[in-house]
Amino acid sequence: MNEKTQRLKYVLSDVASAIVAWVALFSLRKIYIEPQKFGYSIPFDPGSDVNFSLGLILVVVYWLTLYTLTGVYRDILRRSRLRELVHTINTSFLGVLFLFFFLLLDDEVKSYKDYYLTFITLFGVHFILTALGRFSISTQTKRAIQSRRIGFPTLLVGNNKKALDLYTELESENKSQGYKFVGLLRLEESNPSVFDDKLPCLGNVERIREVVRDYQVEEVILAIESTEHPKLNAILNELEGVKVRVRIIPDMYDIISGSVKINHILGPALIEVKRDLMPAWQESVKRGMDIVISLMALILGIPGYLAIGLAVRLSSKGPIFYRQERIGLNGVPFKIIKFRTMRVDAEKDGPQLAREKDTRVTKVGFFLRKTRLDEIPQFYNVLKGDMSLVGPRPERQFFIDQIVQKAPHYRLMQRVRPGITSWGQVKYGYAENVDEMVERLKFDLLYIENMSLAIDIKILFYTVLIMVQGRGK
Repeated sequence: MNEKTQRLKYVLSDVASAIVAWVALFSLRKIYIEPQKFGYSIPFDPGSDVNFSLGLILVVVYWLTLYTLTGVYRDILRRSRLRELVHTINTSFLGVLFLFFFLLLDDEVKSYKDYYLTFITLFGVHFILTALGRFSISTQTKRAIQSRRIGFPTLLVGNNKKALDLYTELESENKSQGYKFVGLLRLEESNPSVFDDKLPCLGNVERIREVVRDYQVEEVILAIESTEHPKLNAILNELEGVKVRVRIIPDMYDIISGSVKINHILGPALIEVKRDLMPAWQESVKRGMDIVISLMALILGIPGYLAIGLAVRLSSKGPIFYRQERIGLNGVPFKIIKFRTMRVDAEKDGPQLAREKDTRVTKVGFFLRKTRLDEIPQFYNVLKGDMSLVGPRPERQFFIDQIVQKAPHYRLMQRVRPGITSWGQVKYGYAENVDEMVERLKFDLLYIENMSLAIDIKILFYTVLIMVQGRGK
C-alpha cells in the first residue's frame, strides 16, 4: 500500500459521498419541497435534467478543490482518525454553508422551514458518508501499520542507553507505530556501541543528510542525552530542506513546559519537530495570491516594462535582463531574473555585493534600485513557482557558504520559497556585505516563525510604500 494509492481511495470516497449527497438533496427538492410549493408533483428524471448534471459536476469539483486547499490529501498514511473526524465536521459544515448561501438560498419554498430541511439534509448526508468513508480507509491503514505491513524507514540518532531502551520498546510493541529502523548514527565516533548487532551503525551524525537520502528515510528519531543537547541545533540545521519527520525524546523540562503532545497512549512519548509554518489553507491562498497578482502584474505592466527596458538598453551596453543563479526552496538552485542595473563587467573580479554609491551601477540602475523596479521581472519567477511574492531574499551559493560560517541557522531560510520582497528587505534593504546579510537574517527568521497571510499583506503594503517614496536601499 503506497501513498498514491491511499490518496486515490480518499478522492474516490469523497467523490462518491459528494454525488450521493447531491442526489439526496435534488430528490428532496423534487419529491417533497417543490410539490408542496406548487401544489402538484414535479417530474424528476436525473438523466435528462441539465441543471442536475451540471450541478453534480460543479459540486464534485468544488468539494475536491476545498479538500485539496485545506490539506485533506496530505500525509495520507499518518492520519489521526479523531483529528480527521473533527476536520471533516468543520469542512463539511463550512462547505455546505457556502453552497447553501450561494446556490440554494434563492430556491422557491413554501415555508422557511424548508431551508432548514435543505441545509440539514445536505450537511447530514454529506458529512456522514464522507466521515464513514474516510474512517473505513484510515482504519484499514492503521491496522496495516500496527501489523507491520506498512512501515516508514526510520533513522535513530544516538548510541546510548536511552536510544537502546527506545529502540527495544518500539520493536517489542504488539501494535507497531510504523517505525521501520534502517540503522543508527553515532554522535561521537569514539563512543562504544551499546546495540551490538541489533541495529547497524551507519556512521557519524555528520553523514545524516547522506544517509537520509541513500536509505530514503522518512522518520528521524533523536535519542540524545541532556548533556548532548548543544548538538541538537546543529543536527536540526543539517536536516533543514530535507523532507523528513524529526522526533525527539523529551526530557523532564520538555514535559513540565508542556512541549510534549501525546499521540499514542501506549507508546513512548516523542516530540515531533513541527515544520508546517502555515495552515494548509493559508499556504494554498498564499500560492493563489502569488499566481493571480503575478499574472496581473505581468500583463498590466507591459507598457511600463517596455519603457524600463528601453531605458536600460540606452543607459549602457548589454542585455536588458540580468539572470543569475540563486538558491531557493529546499536548497534547489534557480535562475532569478531582474532588470540589469549594473555594467556588464560588474563582477569581472568575482562575486560582489552592491555598495552605497557603487560606481558599477548605471544612472538608470540607481533609480531602478531605489524604487525596486529592477525586481519586477521576478513576477515570472513567482509564476513558475521558484519564488513567492513575500519570502526571504534568495542568495547565491557563494555568499551562503560565508553566511553559514557565521550563522549556521541560515538553512532555516530554505524552508520557504524565497520572495520578491521580505521583512528583512523592508526593514533593512539591500545588504552590502556578509555581516549585513547576517544582520538582515534575524528579520527573515522572525518572518518564518510568524508566517501568515496578514503578515504577507503588511509586507506587500510597506514594499509598495517604499517603491512610491523611492526609499529602497
